[in-house]
Parts: sequence; structure tokens; C-alpha cells
Amino acid sequence: MEKKRVLFLCTGNSARSQMAEALLNTHGDRDFVAVSAGLNPTVINPYTVKVLEEIGVDASKQFAKPLETFIGKGTFDYLITVCSNAEERCPMFPGMGTRYHWPFDDPAAFEGSESEKMDIFREIRDQIETRIKRWLIEMAK
Repeated sequence: MEKKRVLFLCTGNSARSQMAEALLNTHGDRDFVAVSAGLNPTVINPYTVKVLEEIGVDASKQFAKPLETFIGKGTFDYLITVCSNAEERCPMFPGMGTRYHWPFDDPAAFEGSESEKMDIFREIRDQIETRIKRWLIEMAK
């Protein structure tokens, strides 16, 4: 059986969508292959990589990519926006399958000490991981 392709989309492709990509590729690797992109990509946030490493997920080779990298270059079974800005601004495009919106707060927008930032990134990582695991159970039915 061919793996289902999933595109996670947010604005900067620096935190939430990167976490979702890494976590789905970890937990759903038998049935899914995930990538991520941003409407206005920046660089992957170093806290993103750190909090994923804490739970044994390697995101060190991931990088921010523009949505245009994927438009017209293949099909996706699912497009999942992880921020409201991306949900509002994402165009319909050929090859886009079922669309979902899973809104998460932007941990990169939080201002505080390094310890406080790590806590926020962990909280969002855990929310995304929980949502992905729940979705995988739903998809298996």
C-alpha cells in the first residue's frame, strides 16, 4: 500500500508545522509521509529542534520551505494548516486533497526567559503530538 502524503502548513514554517512533520513521520511512518511548508518561511526555530530531541525525534535535517516548493509538483492526500493565518491565506491548488485546520498557538511568539520559552515549546509539541496520535487512530478506523 502506498503511503498517504501529508502537507503541514503555517506562516513561517519554523515551529508548529515543523513539529507536526517530524511527529507524523515518527508516529505514522508506516502509513504516512509528511512534509511542511510556510506561506512566508523563515528558518527553523532552534527551540523546535531542542524540544523534539528531548522526546527522541530528530529534526536536525529539517528546514523551512515555501509552499511554492510543492504547488504543482505532486499530490497530497491531506493538507493540514496549523495556524489561523495559513488557514485564511492558503490558496486551493491542484493536487491538494482533504483539508484540515488544527490551530495551535505560536510558541515562537512567546517572550520570556529561555526556560519559559522551552516550556511553551514543550507544551505546543505535546499538543501537536496528542492531536497527531488521535488523528492516526481516527484514520485507522
